Amino acid sequence: MTAPLIDQLRADLTAANFSVTALTGLWGIDADAALHRNQRVPALRALARLRGSLVVLEPNVVLAQLFVLGLPVERDELDTALPTLGVAGAETLGLVGAHHAHAGTAENPTVHTGPRQVEPLVHLRPYSFVDAHGAGSWWITSDLGELALGHPLGENHVLGVGGASLTLSALMIPAPVESALDLGTGCGIQALHASRHAARVVATDISERALELAALNARLNQVENIEFRLGSLFEPVAGERFDHIISNPPFVITPRVEGVPSYEYRDGGLVGDALVEAVVRGAAAHLTPGGVAQLLGNWEYHDEADAFARLTGWIDAPYPEDGAGDAPSAPLDAWIIEREVQAPTGYAETWIRDGGTRPETPDFDRLYGAWLDDFEARGVRQVGFGYMLLRRPATDAPARHSGHVRPRLLRLERLPEALGHNAAGIGSHLAECLAAHYWQAGLDDDSLSRSTLTVGSDVTEERHFWPGQEDPTLMTLHQGGGFGRSVPLDTAQAALIGACDGELPVGAIIDAIAQLLEADATALRAELLPRVRALLDDGFLEPPAAGSGA
Repeated sequence: MTAPLIDQLRADLTAANFSVTALTGLWGIDADAALHRNQRVPALRALARLRGSLVVLEPNVVLAQLFVLGLPVERDELDTALPTLGVAGAETLGLVGAHHAHAGTAENPTVHTGPRQVEPLVHLRPYSFVDAHGAGSWWITSDLGELALGHPLGENHVLGVGGASLTLSALMIPAPVESALDLGTGCGIQALHASRHAARVVATDISERALELAALNARLNQVENIEFRLGSLFEPVAGERFDHIISNPPFVITPRVEGVPSYEYRDGGLVGDALVEAVVRGAAAHLTPGGVAQLLGNWEYHDEADAFARLTGWIDAPYPEDGAGDAPSAPLDAWIIEREVQAPTGYAETWIRDGGTRPETPDFDRLYGAWLDDFEARGVRQVGFGYMLLRRPATDAPARHSGHVRPRLLRLERLPEALGHNAAGIGSHLAECLAAHYWQAGLDDDSLSRSTLTVGSDVTEERHFWPGQEDPTLMTLHQGGGFGRSVPLDTAQAALIGACDGELPVGAIIDAIAQLLEADATALRAELLPRVRALLDDGFLEPPAAGSGA
């Protein structure tokens, strides 16, 4: 039984203060930034200097060298750094193994080899974050990367916390729910984040190795509301529904030919973007009414067609049967944001290098050719990357309010610009925008006109004047958080937003503006109310507190 050993490991890591802040203190901000670029030489040099200056070796120096930099340490050093678990316990947990002596390298001339050394079998790193629930920190185990291995990754590699993981966790809507599903959990990082707002989490993966590490991470961090299940896509949860589905699926588009590695953590085994399509189509039958699915994905542009047309087809397609017969009759709502588009050449270079194959080698050139052959054969001219948010309607019947039928949310947009400042992640912004959308979409124009609105706290207005002129020549509304959007304003719209202080109804404000501008009030309402709805959807304007629920 390894659970007691994991508890001992936690006690030792806590006692050592093995944290992000402590590690940065060991080697400095610049070396820490270099590590994020997969360069460890600055950190190695800093640790070597620190070793030479210490009378008593700090546990964090040993743990950092072993588990973060991926280099061997002396057995007695590790026994001292992990006094409760000890080397024997670390070996039982599969964290370390006996080191096979080899000569030092130009990169690491300070490594001493010998029979009393152990080497890491995993990465074990501290991870800190801030979300809507506050600050937190965990320790995350994952498989050794290319830098520590010295060769390309194995096909069953379990990835640690990378850029995509951070992106998805920041996007995660933090609203409390009863149940959540992490589809393709990997090292378990999304399941851990989901455990902060979901009473129960189910985490699935096709990789037994991934589930082993994810379960270790949950126990190590004292998270007890996650259940781990083995299987592909939705097979482990057939017939079940969840309030929140999160997935960083293996969306990388890889040629399905002999000799091209297929990494479990990133390659779904299907041709092109079919894996992402399968997740989208399968989500509907596994969402509770009002439930939300959030995932990352790649999608292909074929010949001259726009990828958004293909994505709409995925969302609108008939839902697959799931045994429970509970797929909704109404189509899912969807909000899809494309953040980046790559040409086939850039896409191939990115993912070949990601697997640990270095440029200017025969293997790199061979794989590069395979990728380009695949894209050319299937007419792929570009690959998009972005965020997908799907929502099952709260009811299959159209929502009505005073005879008004609420339109379906189908929003596909391209936002390649930098995000706004979202200290606790962008998930809260997404939740607020969705709530505002469903509120305003349920109102006809008369009801909206009777409502009182307020301006978002992160919204500012920029005005430009010609020298000597009293009236601005250009007015722009800026969003400090969220997606950092900017909206050009005309005089009437600027006046309306300036008066939205939660006191006067929108209709009364428009009537007053019409009087000042000597404009027709009915025509001005018809012009401004659609803009008000758009500003609510984007978070520039906020509905009254009592009406903010979706």
